[in-house]
Amino acid sequence: MFERVLVANRGEIAVRIIRACKELGIETVAIYSEADQDALHVRLADAAVCVGPGPVSRSYLNIPNIISAALIAEVDALHPGYGMLSERAQFAEICETHGIKFIGPSSATIELMGDKAQAKQTMRDAGVPVVPGGDGVVADEAQAIAVAEEIGYPVLIKAAAGGGGRGMRVAHSRAELSRLLVPAQAEAEASFGRPDVYIEKLLDNPRHIEVQVFADEHGHVVHLGERECSLQRRHQKVLEEAPAPRISDDLRRRMGEMSVRGARHVGYVGAGTMEYLVDSSGRFYFMEMNTRIQVEHTVTEMVTGLDLVKEQILVAAGEELSFTQEDVVIRGHALQCRINAEDPDRDFIPSPGTIRFYHAPGGPGVRVDSAAFTGCVVPPFYDSLLAKLVCHGPTREAAIARMLAALDEFFIEGVATTIPFHRRLLNDEAFRQALLSTRFLEQYMTGGTDGVRTT
Repeated sequence: MFERVLVANRGEIAVRIIRACKELGIETVAIYSEADQDALHVRLADAAVCVGPGPVSRSYLNIPNIISAALIAEVDALHPGYGMLSERAQFAEICETHGIKFIGPSSATIELMGDKAQAKQTMRDAGVPVVPGGDGVVADEAQAIAVAEEIGYPVLIKAAAGGGGRGMRVAHSRAELSRLLVPAQAEAEASFGRPDVYIEKLLDNPRHIEVQVFADEHGHVVHLGERECSLQRRHQKVLEEAPAPRISDDLRRRMGEMSVRGARHVGYVGAGTMEYLVDSSGRFYFMEMNTRIQVEHTVTEMVTGLDLVKEQILVAAGEELSFTQEDVVIRGHALQCRINAEDPDRDFIPSPGTIRFYHAPGGPGVRVDSAAFTGCVVPPFYDSLLAKLVCHGPTREAAIARMLAALDEFFIEGVATTIPFHRRLLNDEAFRQALLSTRFLEQYMTGGTDGVRTT
């Protein structure tokens, strides 16, 4: 087992990792920026090293400084969390060359699955259904048009190395494709350092369903059920739940089996997520694989009773998975609301500042993952996530009722938050009926102060 782990992240996920390490008897070393010197993850770690000024590019993405911190602290391993450098193959490779165990898959696997076009072809080779589209990156406009006209409009232009909607454009015709291709390539290069894009079919009103997979170094690969992640705003998830409502047991079984097949095909090790689009006919298509722990891993933990972060650490240390596929039993229903420092009445503009008062809800089936506290500063440099409010109940209806009660008990003063937005969302009749798709918020948000339409 590791003796000391460097936590190469910040905020709630850094706190989450530190807690898991404490339970395993592992010392932790936090990194922090000058803007985060009083942050909770710094206070909870056994040691902490400043890696640069506030801007993320000069601190939490500063690979030389982070590796130097790891070497000075003489850590055995490094946990990247999510976001930041968690899916940067070069970072994982540098850790490997310096004898630091990267808690995640190998750099080769990260690189393979990080290229969306290459990942799609790899899953096609494994027999996993993929969204119709080209075989890889398009070389020029002529090739893009040829692919689009073969699969039919509308199509998506997508960044091969990207995510989060950056480098993505929708084209409904040949003229639109010609006009949007270069801007998409430019945004892809600005965001990810590569202009490569590929073309795939735009599905009509699909759902975004993802399957949690886990694998160890001894050939064991399992899935932990699926999550509903369709509620997105600007391609960023807002609310997640497990299990996904309104899908058949047969579809659930097939998605799980295909996810295990795909993970096994690439020799995956650690926690990963297979993401799919599901159409109205119940057909599912591989979209991408996230080679890290997800923000929404909490809902899977709540319905399975497993600690995924501890399991990540144990697997990285060479141990076998502590459970088999037969041990994975889904119990009840869980929802997660992302509480962001954003003003939903002003088009979700970020709201940095000082939290004057902070009170988190509690009670049976209520979990709050957060690094916020009264008096803490929310810097302008980072993601606006303040807390993840997770509620579990015996049924979806019970989990929603518990979530609404918890939202009423969650007090954050000094910065604007998305708590009022979540209250409106959970009271929406279409949401209650689980009539979900990736266009749900686009269709049901009326804008201004009205938030989500209530029927």
